[in-house]
This record gives sequence, C-alpha cells and structure tokens, in this order.
Amino acid sequence: MTQDRDSVKNTFTVAFTLCIVCSVIVSGAAVLLRPYQNANKENFKKRNVLSAAGLYKEGTSIAEAFEQITTKIVDLGTGEYLSDEDIKTKAGVESGNANDFDQKASSKNLDLSATIDAADDIATLKRREKYAAVYLIEKNGKIDQIILPIKGYGLWSTLYGFLALDGDLKTIRGITYYEHGETPGLGGEVDNESWKASWVGKKAFDDEGKIAIVVAKGKVDTARPEGVYQVDGLSGATITSRGVTNMLVFWLGKNGFGPYLNQLRKTGGNDG
Repeated sequence: MTQDRDSVKNTFTVAFTLCIVCSVIVSGAAVLLRPYQNANKENFKKRNVLSAAGLYKEGTSIAEAFEQITTKIVDLGTGEYLSDEDIKTKAGVESGNANDFDQKASSKNLDLSATIDAADDIATLKRREKYAAVYLIEKNGKIDQIILPIKGYGLWSTLYGFLALDGDLKTIRGITYYEHGETPGLGGEVDNESWKASWVGKKAFDDEGKIAIVVAKGKVDTARPEGVYQVDGLSGATITSRGVTNMLVFWLGKNGFGPYLNQLRKTGGNDG
C-alpha cells in the first residue's frame, strides 16, 4: 500500500527533518563564525580606545596602533594593578591576558561586582564591577596618556565610552562613546566629532585635585577662568548632558578610578 505523501504524518516528518537540518546549519555557522565575531568585537574595542586617545584614523592598522598601548586590570577598591595570576583567579580571565577581560560582563556577575549605594549611584548603574581595564601609553618611561572606560545613564540608555587623560592626570586628551540609545540629533550628538573635539584640553580636576569637569547648559564662555572645566551642553538634551557629567564625576571619584588615580599621583603620574 502506497503511503499518501500529503498525509499529516508525512507533513510533520518533513517539517521536523527540515527543522533539524536548519538547526544543524545555524549551529555550525555560529561555531564557525564565533572566532571572527570575537575578533571583530576586540577590534571594535581597540579602535574606540585609540579614538579616545586621538590615535585612530580611517585606514589605520588597529593591531599596529594598539601595540603602543599596555592594558592592565585595576582593583577599583584599592587602585592597585592585578598580577597575571590575580587576573586569572580574581577577575576570572582564564588566559591571564588583560585584553581578554570582559568588563561589561563582569558588571553583571554577582561575584565580580557589587551593589552601589543609592546615595553614591549618580551614574545610575546599580552595580559596579570590582575590576576594570585601563589602557596606558608611555613615552620615555613616563605615562603619556591613560584611557579609562566610562559608562552611565543618559535619558534613554546607558552610554558606554572611553575617557583619555594626559599624563598629568588632569587634562583631558579625548572622549568617545561607542554604545548608547540616545535620541539622534539630540542626546545622540555625543557621537558628534566637533563636540568630542571640544573636550580636548579641558581640565577634569582643579588645582586642588577636586573633580571639576562639567557639561554646561548652553555655550561655554571660554574667556572665563571656569571655562577650562566646562564643555558645551548638548542642544535640546539636558538630561543626557547631565548624565555625561554624572558618569565622569562617578568614574573619576572615590567609587570609580579615584583610588587608582591617587596611586598614580603618588607613584606613576607625571607632575604638571
């Protein structure tokens, strides 16, 4: 007796077989493409570090440019660098390579992060990772630049970026944002090249070492002494502008990179 090709049984058999075949193909493709995805993710991060430091231009070899940068992992509580062994055992990086540290993932790991007290959470992060990657550029045995990862909430989203400080640990050399969901043309102007360029040369700290940088309301009067600590506000994006200020105050302060920067001022920073 010939089986009806249009029977319910045959229909389900064909559908099930197709599902299995498609699943195998998709799974296989994901496995095969994972190394390329990881490489692209790593290059994207490095490109943004270089951009914050003013070292990236279209056509630049990211691998070659990044050779001048040393990546270290910092214990945010103490401000001390982790050893290669501590990177493995404390930060959970099996390779012990600082460049393999996934800071974003660690902020969601209960063992690698901690709750931020509401009174201190001006960047609206809720949790802060215990360890963070920092990127150093040295010249003639001295720190020329330090690039720090920063993040904080704007109007609609958490903004992720990098802030580059001069070796004097006061002067801003650059800033970049690589991930956010702010409104295009308003808060989304954190991507605007001219706005980012306006940060170069601004002072993050005053002469007494207090955090002074702020995104102003409207245009900055550069003729006034306080103008060196101010950046033009984002037009029509007051909340995003405030969010940028808050994240910088948080990450440059005692709950962020403050202990680390204090250590550098004592041992590794440059005067000036």
